[in-house]
Amino acid sequence: MNTPGHGGTPAILVMAKAPRPGTVKTRLHPLLDPQRCAELQAELIRHTMQLTTSHTPRAYLAYAPADGEDTLGTAVPAGVRLLLQRGEDLGQRLAAAVTDAFTDGARPLLVIGTDAPTLTAGHLTAAFTTLEDNDVALGPALDGGYYLIGLRAPHTSLFDLAPDMWSTDRVLTATRALGEGLNTGLLPPLRDLDTPEDAAALLPDPALPPQIAALLQPVESP
Repeated sequence: MNTPGHGGTPAILVMAKAPRPGTVKTRLHPLLDPQRCAELQAELIRHTMQLTTSHTPRAYLAYAPADGEDTLGTAVPAGVRLLLQRGEDLGQRLAAAVTDAFTDGARPLLVIGTDAPTLTAGHLTAAFTTLEDNDVALGPALDGGYYLIGLRAPHTSLFDLAPDMWSTDRVLTATRALGEGLNTGLLPPLRDLDTPEDAAALLPDPALPPQIAALLQPVESP
């Protein structure tokens, strides 16, 4: 793989919440109970980390909360570098984790979450390729956010959104505004898995991993 920039190791940083019932995937509760949501989160982390570690020699997982490492268990392959998320809001946590990764020699860096289950190795390859000619790569999510941001340098100002902005459909537009003056390349859009409507739209998609599809089926009452 060609390395944009100088003197770095291509890397991928995954941001994730520990899979604890009642704290993850809560917008899916009308469809799935809290325990099933936690199982789904664990599988999303496992799938994302397997995809990541098979694509690049260096992978990071920035987790929250501080005592959540023990619940990650087998979802994290050996060799993944663990980072504790730090900051009061998502923007601060992203900036801190990105700074940690670049300080550790990651360059270029892709930052992803675990909410886009149809993300493939092809998308990751396209993001690294985009960074050969651009400062930033963005993967738009259908909800107005982004599922991936790729950086050739630690442009942490891209995360300087107001805390309440992160939960809106204006995240991508606002991020592009913050990146004015940087060359930005866009990747194909993908759907995040946040709501029952997202689940209904993703289930027929052949790109949805079978293990995740199985966990999206409602639990039958005994």
